[in-house]
Amino acid sequence: MNNRHSSTIATDKITALYCRLSRDDELQGDSNSILNQKAILQKFAADNGLGNTQYFVDDGYSGTNFDRPDWQRLMALVDEGKVGTIIVKDMSRLGRDYLKVGMYTEMIFPNADIRFIAINNGVDSANQQDSDFTPFINIFNEFYAKDTSKKIRAVFKAKGESGKPLCTNVPYGYKKDPDDKHHWLVDKDAAKVVREIFKLCMDGYGPTQIAKLLTERRIENPTSHAKRNGLNPPVRQFYDDPYLWRDTTVTHILSRMEYIGHTVNFKTYRKSYKNKKQMHNDPSQWQIFKNTHEAIIDEAVFEIVQKIRDGRRRVTPLGEMPILSGMLFCADCGAKLYQVRGRGWEHSKEYFVCATYRKIKGGCSSHQIRNVVIEEALLDDIRRITAFAREHEDEFLQMVTQKTKSALDRSLRENKRELEQATQRIRKLDEIIQRLYEDNIEGKISDERFAKMTANYEAEQHTLEQRVAELRASIATEKESALNADHFLTLVRKYTEIPELTAEIIREFVERVYVYKAEKVDGKRVQRIKIIYNCIGEFALPDATTNEKTA
Repeated sequence: MNNRHSSTIATDKITALYCRLSRDDELQGDSNSILNQKAILQKFAADNGLGNTQYFVDDGYSGTNFDRPDWQRLMALVDEGKVGTIIVKDMSRLGRDYLKVGMYTEMIFPNADIRFIAINNGVDSANQQDSDFTPFINIFNEFYAKDTSKKIRAVFKAKGESGKPLCTNVPYGYKKDPDDKHHWLVDKDAAKVVREIFKLCMDGYGPTQIAKLLTERRIENPTSHAKRNGLNPPVRQFYDDPYLWRDTTVTHILSRMEYIGHTVNFKTYRKSYKNKKQMHNDPSQWQIFKNTHEAIIDEAVFEIVQKIRDGRRRVTPLGEMPILSGMLFCADCGAKLYQVRGRGWEHSKEYFVCATYRKIKGGCSSHQIRNVVIEEALLDDIRRITAFAREHEDEFLQMVTQKTKSALDRSLRENKRELEQATQRIRKLDEIIQRLYEDNIEGKISDERFAKMTANYEAEQHTLEQRVAELRASIATEKESALNADHFLTLVRKYTEIPELTAEIIREFVERVYVYKAEKVDGKRVQRIKIIYNCIGEFALPDATTNEKTA
């Protein structure tokens, strides 16, 4: 490269020595280290008489990402006309996106009268001939970035499918095991705060209220807690106050399955290696590995909190949605009951109606029931059940246990019977297929006929084998499962009295409510409802034969 070009550079302008190192570059050894890049750039500048040098360093940034702190600082100086020369070790240090690199080298730098030098590639904008191959170099650099990204995604996928957590930073409430970075240990101080957040939600507090309480109590927020423990968590916005909590932080904590001891992978993805923005996968795409670490929150508590969160009433043009929205179901067709109300209506006029009845003519009957009627019936039943459970705990536990055992025994008998029938049919199909094969060998049926018949039998067999697997899994689960009466009692003890029905109370106690078709009894309109409670299912008090109530 010709040193005579140096005399043409204005000495009052900055000679920018730009260095970049990504995590992938570190794998290649010391050749691309920041120290090595600095030494090469400084020597070149000195040898070529380029003064007023200034380093610009981005350590840990991908070549496809141009939103780098020092690169942006350098571009700001370019816009101000303070830069005369930009030197990099090679074109890949500038970046690995050929379109963006080309925009800088072909448009921005020439327009700003900036000399650009890539030492190892022999590129010098002061010598047009040396720069003819620059576009090809950019394309090769992008190909490298694309190939590297592909390999990283493959490793990432394999790691995620093995059950190892993919997140770099552990969730608030946990810390990495010093002996195994893939295993999480409970952070006692943070875990205490997590439990408090879930408790407050169970008590009826929303994320905004919880965040306000934590801030008032001067409890350190997750970011500050992590930094104090030597971690560097990624945050979009930094706050000077280490005790400032945001409602979004609380909402995120309340939704994380990791707190019940599960590892959840593939919750997010990126559309391309050039786009660093994370997109959210549908929950059906998640891979969940159960009981990989110690739980902070009981699973029953977590499920109830999710119901509370899902059931929070949202403001619409007509105001907040009624407290029973999404909780009522048709006892005949199983569809949800649709809320009907109008602008200016009093609450006493609002009612629910079967969604099938509204959508499909003749598909079902209306099952119409007024809000105030079912709210009153539900409040009365919750009060009676909770009062009985509170005053007769031992009897309540015995009743639930006995009911659970009876239901479990019945379900096991039915599943085992179906399993035996399916297994016998599979064996029978094996015999049929074997006879067909022998008939085909002996020429009694044609190859075409054999193929058609066996295909049908094999399809049936495959379906049965899938059902057998489902039944065996169901039987294994049922043997291990039981209704959580103790947790229901914990809820009961929390409420000394229930003066009114709220959305939070409903979702804490009730799983769903079935509404039956109204009937005429002795000239009066009578309508039954069946209440399915969380943790205990259907429950009939000793003085009643059923928990189906008259509304």
